Amino acid sequence: METKEAISALGALAQEHRLAAFRLLVRAGKDGVAAGELARQLSIPHNTMSSHLTTLSQAGLITSQREGRSIIYRIVPEAMRDLLGFLADDCCQGQPELCGLPARSATADKKGCC
Repeated sequence: METKEAISALGALAQEHRLAAFRLLVRAGKDGVAAGELARQLSIPHNTMSSHLTTLSQAGLITSQREGRSIIYRIVPEAMRDLLGFLADDCCQGQPELCGLPARSATADKKGCC
C-alpha cells in the first residue's frame, strides 16, 4: 500500500459513524449488510449513512452490490490487510513479531479476512 492510499483509508475511518459502520461490516464478513440496516443499527439518517458509505467506498475499504431492492455493503479484506500491514511494516525496526504482531508473508496474506 502506498502512503496516499493509507492516508485515504485512515481519513475515511477517522470519523465516528464511518468507523462504526466499517466495524459492523467487518463483523458481518462476506455476507455484508444492507445500507438501510447499517443506518438503523447506527441510528443514522439514511442519506447521512449513504454519504459515509460513499466515503468508505472511495477509499477502497468497502464495496457495494445491488441485491433486489437493497444495496449490500461488504469490506474489501485485501484493503484492510494492506492497511494493517502498512501500519505495522516498520514496527520494532522491521521485526513486527517483537511488537507482538505476526510477520507478514505471502502465505499469511492468502488466509481469511485479516
